[in-house]
Amino acid sequence: MKGFHIIPLLILVSFSHGLSAQANVQELGNLPTTVSETSGLLFHNGRLITHNDSGNTPQLFEIDTLTLEITRTITLTNAENVDWEDLAQDNEAIYVGDFGNNVGTRENLVIYRITKEMYEATNTVQAERINFRYPDQVDFSNTGNSDWDAEAFIVLDDRLVVFTKQWVSNGTVAYSIPKTPGVHIAERLAEFDSNGLVTGATYNPISDVLFLIGYSSILGPFTLRVDAPNIGSIFGTAPTKIPFGGGLAQIEGITYVDVDTYFVSSEFFTNASPAITLDSKLFSFTTTDTPNGNEEEEEEEEEEEILNPEPQENSLVLYRPLDSDFLEYELITDRALYGRGLFDSGGKRLQYIRAAEIENNRIDIASLSSSVYYLAFYLDNGVLVKAFAK
Repeated sequence: MKGFHIIPLLILVSFSHGLSAQANVQELGNLPTTVSETSGLLFHNGRLITHNDSGNTPQLFEIDTLTLEITRTITLTNAENVDWEDLAQDNEAIYVGDFGNNVGTRENLVIYRITKEMYEATNTVQAERINFRYPDQVDFSNTGNSDWDAEAFIVLDDRLVVFTKQWVSNGTVAYSIPKTPGVHIAERLAEFDSNGLVTGATYNPISDVLFLIGYSSILGPFTLRVDAPNIGSIFGTAPTKIPFGGGLAQIEGITYVDVDTYFVSSEFFTNASPAITLDSKLFSFTTTDTPNGNEEEEEEEEEEEILNPEPQENSLVLYRPLDSDFLEYELITDRALYGRGLFDSGGKRLQYIRAAEIENNRIDIASLSSSVYYLAFYLDNGVLVKAFAK
């Protein structure tokens, strides 16, 4: 999104001092200039994925969550970045939302679908097209900022759900679309008076929680939380609006990491009058949610909280026994191990132990404050890293 204007500096500063911060938001650092116009965000296979918005290359960028450096670039060879705005995923595919529509003139809204098998196999992929239009938009003339812009969507069950960014009404409308390639007329689900511009969304299937993010007319970022959303009641009984405690930021992307950990990205912002420049940044925040599941699964999780289930070859699994000051892990690899490191959310190394000095698979975290941390193992072919919350 480009061309955003804010009100005079005096009011802006007054607002920033009065913002009630979300206490567990952590600023992780500046994003590379290559992705300074980050818009969508996704966490897949231990990697953070993002892209730039309108007029940029049709590329996805993988970012190391510790160094915040770009480690891989994936090009969609049969796509154009008209105005890419968000990312979503299910078990089989990654979806790229090209539905940015500031002035409401677009009649070529599309969501690109990339199979995860292809995504993992090559850095040049071909995507399938899910074309759609809104059933209630009849005027496509340029009247300035419109209510037909959109920057957020999720996968919910067998549907894609797009949330509009209403420049005029200052709210959002949810529309559902089939996940299948083709040409579709979206189904209007519901509207919500967000009193702010919605710019990103993520649905966490582990905790059954939907988070929307956005910012106000004076660049005050916020989150909207919806518990147990469904297609028939996408906004639940009443979304909870929470100020985002990261200071002033044009937040654009959000993704869940595990049951209670989230990443949020902000776009580079500059304004001439008043003179303001905000770097593109990565943030994280945590919740106190527990896994959603049946009674048998919940009983097992009462005994032990599993942070990273389903161990795979050359993988790292973290366990947090309830009410314990110890983090336990299982390292599954056939590679040579050189050492183990512990990092804070800003990438500062708090601990390093050589492989020969590692006595067991338990780490005392009693002295750590409440935040997101990273456990890293140095192997002969790279570094294996997992995030955990304290």
